[in-house]
Amino acid sequence: MTEPGLFELEAVVVGQPKRSRWRRYVGPALAVSTVKGTPLAWVTYTDDTYSVLTKTSGEFIVRIEQFGPVEFRFTDAADREVGTAGAGGLIKTRQLSLQTEQGRQLLLTRLGLLYAEWHLTETDPEGGPAPEILGRVTVSTIDSWIGLQQYVVEMDPRLNASERRTVVASVVCLHLLRRPPGDSATPA
Repeated sequence: MTEPGLFELEAVVVGQPKRSRWRRYVGPALAVSTVKGTPLAWVTYTDDTYSVLTKTSGEFIVRIEQFGPVEFRFTDAADREVGTAGAGGLIKTRQLSLQTEQGRQLLLTRLGLLYAEWHLTETDPEGGPAPEILGRVTVSTIDSWIGLQQYVVEMDPRLNASERRTVVASVVCLHLLRRPPGDSATPA
């Protein structure tokens, strides 16, 4: 029996790979794995504006391009746009607005500055009655000495593979907003 693909899973972990505190780290910026730890994909930074998500085999999945401080575009191997993410407001990491390849609008929202959990919804949680939660992203520090971050991404079974790709890519964007490449500051 074959393992399900990256975007068929209802939960994945996106995190900074563990590394030695004493040696210079050379490897992917982020790793995507199953909840049990099986590696599925890598994220590498090509420069300050591009990140590339590839399967562990090296097969290209999606390129994440950053425009300005808070706007992102996702493109496939044919350079077609397959999603976007953007943040607005003064506190840029409180909410990301996502658009999937099919045009579905989603929001990834942190309920408050001290919360480590983000909710994926179709409507703004502060805009009226509590929206239906389509997913959760839980942020944690897995190595407090060097501040490695991990994001557990849980997605509703009703999300299709394309929508899940947008959600996983947006978690990479969330990490980039909280910890830009080469930045050693405490996350936002």
